[in-house]
Amino acid sequence: MKNLKASDIRQMYIDFFVEKGHMVEPSAPLVPIDDDSLLWINSGVATLKKYFDGRETPRKPRIVNSQKAIRTNDIENVGFTARHHTFFEMLGNFSIGDYFKKEAIEFAWEFLTSEKWMAMEPEKLYVTIHPEDTEAYRLWNEEVGLEESRIIRIEGNFWDIGEGPSGPNTEIFYDRGEEYGQNDPAEEMYPGGENERYLEVWNLVFSEFNHNKDNTYTPLPNKNIDTGMGLERMASISQNVRTNYETDLFMPIIHDVENVSGRKYLEVAEQDVAFKVIADHIRTIAFAISDGALPSNEGRGYVLRRLLRRAVRFSQSLGINEPFMFKLVDIVAEIMEPYYPNVKEKAEFIQRVVKSEEERFHETLQEGLTILNQLIDKAKASTHEINGSDAFKLYDTYGFPIELTEELSSQEGISVDMATFEEEMQQQRTRAREARQSSQSMQVQSDVLKNINTDSKFVGYETTDYQTTLTDLIFNGEKVESVEAGETIYFVLKDTPFYAVSGGQVADKGTVGNDNFEIEVHEVTKAPNGQNLHQGVVQFGQVTVNSEVDASVNRDERKDIQKNHSATHLLHAALKEVLGEHVNQAGSLVESERLRFDFSHFGPMTQEEIDRVERRVNEEIWRGISVHIQEMPIAEAKEMGAMALFGEKYGDIVRVVNMAPFSIELCGGIHVDNTAEIGLFKIVSESGTGAGVRRIEALTGKAAFLYLEEVQNKFNSIKTQLKVKSDNQVYDKVVQIQDEQKELHKQLEQRNKEITSLKMGNIEDQIETINGFKVLATEVEVSNPKEIRQTMDDFKSKQQDAIIILASEVNGKVSLIATVPKEYTSQIKAGDIIKNMAPVVGGKGGGRPDMAQGGGTEPENITNSLRFIKDYIKNL
Repeated sequence: MKNLKASDIRQMYIDFFVEKGHMVEPSAPLVPIDDDSLLWINSGVATLKKYFDGRETPRKPRIVNSQKAIRTNDIENVGFTARHHTFFEMLGNFSIGDYFKKEAIEFAWEFLTSEKWMAMEPEKLYVTIHPEDTEAYRLWNEEVGLEESRIIRIEGNFWDIGEGPSGPNTEIFYDRGEEYGQNDPAEEMYPGGENERYLEVWNLVFSEFNHNKDNTYTPLPNKNIDTGMGLERMASISQNVRTNYETDLFMPIIHDVENVSGRKYLEVAEQDVAFKVIADHIRTIAFAISDGALPSNEGRGYVLRRLLRRAVRFSQSLGINEPFMFKLVDIVAEIMEPYYPNVKEKAEFIQRVVKSEEERFHETLQEGLTILNQLIDKAKASTHEINGSDAFKLYDTYGFPIELTEELSSQEGISVDMATFEEEMQQQRTRAREARQSSQSMQVQSDVLKNINTDSKFVGYETTDYQTTLTDLIFNGEKVESVEAGETIYFVLKDTPFYAVSGGQVADKGTVGNDNFEIEVHEVTKAPNGQNLHQGVVQFGQVTVNSEVDASVNRDERKDIQKNHSATHLLHAALKEVLGEHVNQAGSLVESERLRFDFSHFGPMTQEEIDRVERRVNEEIWRGISVHIQEMPIAEAKEMGAMALFGEKYGDIVRVVNMAPFSIELCGGIHVDNTAEIGLFKIVSESGTGAGVRRIEALTGKAAFLYLEEVQNKFNSIKTQLKVKSDNQVYDKVVQIQDEQKELHKQLEQRNKEITSLKMGNIEDQIETINGFKVLATEVEVSNPKEIRQTMDDFKSKQQDAIIILASEVNGKVSLIATVPKEYTSQIKAGDIIKNMAPVVGGKGGGRPDMAQGGGTEPENITNSLRFIKDYIKNL
């Protein structure tokens, strides 16, 4: 058996199958682009379904790939087992109607045992087959030469995921030897059983049957081969290490974690789990972000957030209490660069996203821990159980993970009422579901819509007014023949100029009618069978099916929408130019009044960047670029440089909106004929919507002019108020006023100090000796909370060997501050003084041993708090 690096095994596998006439299929992004059934690409075959089901014919029927994959159904097992991962690589060879069992088995055996390739010892290999697969048995026994004792029949060796292709499979196992023998009586010590000795290294699926709807099986016209070999597992065997985590795919990451934590891997079993979790999860996070996913509260974004937070939680058991995961991105990039350069190319962006998410979670942890500690104290004093509603509020309001609530509570001997927590969760899901249904009421009537198959054509690219026929009418969830005035209806037109909400662009509004009735159209969406479904209110008359109608879109609104949509394309291109190619659209809204554009970027834009982007968009507007729109095959569109939005689904024929050379995008929306029609572009805000996602809101045309006019009017009002004549004098006058204000503030502070000093008299007279300490505990008058710190500095300069505790009332709130000379901090700590004192005034606080601050909401108890803290020091 050769000792090989993981990168060498990957390349060797691909080289072997290229020699056998296979085409290399590049590793696809982890975020599925044209498959809504998957959250992530989760296997080597997932990206090849188009070949297996016949939608597309590959250039060669023989394919080999190394496909990165994510599986998250076993997240909680990661770190506790030797081979569970959320991110892994699957090496696979595939035959689409070409070779079958004989060649697949021979290829596998040659690659594993040949001296030229892996050079595994043949006597250490075992195989499993399906009991009825006599052909596989014959091939292993007669062609390869395995004796019967090394061919195990297992009933479960049949690959079947329900309706679709299926078939028997054969698995190859490697015997790692007696040192991996039976430590656990529950282990099934045979190839195919649950044990650590016999490791499965390869699975060959013989896809030869179609699983029919009636659960019968019929032979496939084209038999296929689908195989998979896990790179991590093969590396552990080749490098002769106990688990996947000791391979060169993980150990460099673990070494970096050792350096950060000061702890050692494989020294403490409980800590080993933390090392494994961190190493596994950072690989997943780095690759997922590089392929376009971003942390969020739903879908795959939620999976990323959960993985990151799980890793952060485990890092705390290693004594790491600050953001550090982002520092591991570089080592992940370095390990994987030979085959996946994408992570290294986007390393800076990935790091910023991860760091931002870590910082946010650390803030959440601090807030949540404070509340959880209060809940634990409350439970200790009563039922020894945290109320499920409280646990849910902690989860829902503060984002504090429920599993962390359970874990920390159990350490204090407190349980969590999970039954009530689950009830609250269910109620939240119900509320969310009801909210979705009320906002999209036609969803609950989808059966009616599914049965509407009338042809309907969108003609709105060319016109805003069209004579057409009203073909289908829906009222109260039922198809009807007519509806009276005053009712809200849904209807389909044979030809419609109304754009249905899509691609961020809002639907058109307008009217549909004739001499007998009129409908005011409020919304247009896509029906299940692709028609534009109009929603509106009957203004007068009786609407009847098959009526000839005039459909008229509100032209002014349509023109404003067009301007905003074309400006969105220019904005996207300008952001890529100014910020970098990592910028990708993450959502948009195009309506008549404004545009909103969400995009991937690691931090707030500077004012200079915003100004540059705004200027670039306006320059392209002033340039007056002709907007050419045409339909073409997607391959041709990509050749001309058209930008496809990440994650969007496109057909074979696409619509290209060409504003060359600045912007070329695939888009189904409605646009201006020339960028000059946009008139003016003005960014009004730039903000964050989540880790790694920024949002720009902007105006165009008339709306932009009116916005700037309002700004000008406000500026003129300020100029009048400042009593200056020219615009240029405004800035100088404001600076002058600010300087004068600062000077007056300094003078006021000095006067306040003098007044405080006069009121206090000789502070030495107020110092008491309590329990051997010199103590000054008194109330002072200050004009704002910050001044109490300055007053403390004054007192400390005069009494450096005294414990000083000050309290003050400002605007109905209490400010507290305490200092302790460093020579006394081993006996009494400023943080403890404030922690004990603050609750008396209805507040909280804390700090360092030598200085601490706090506050409260009960100024009437200041005297009591000072008396309390003197007693506290007395009784130390």
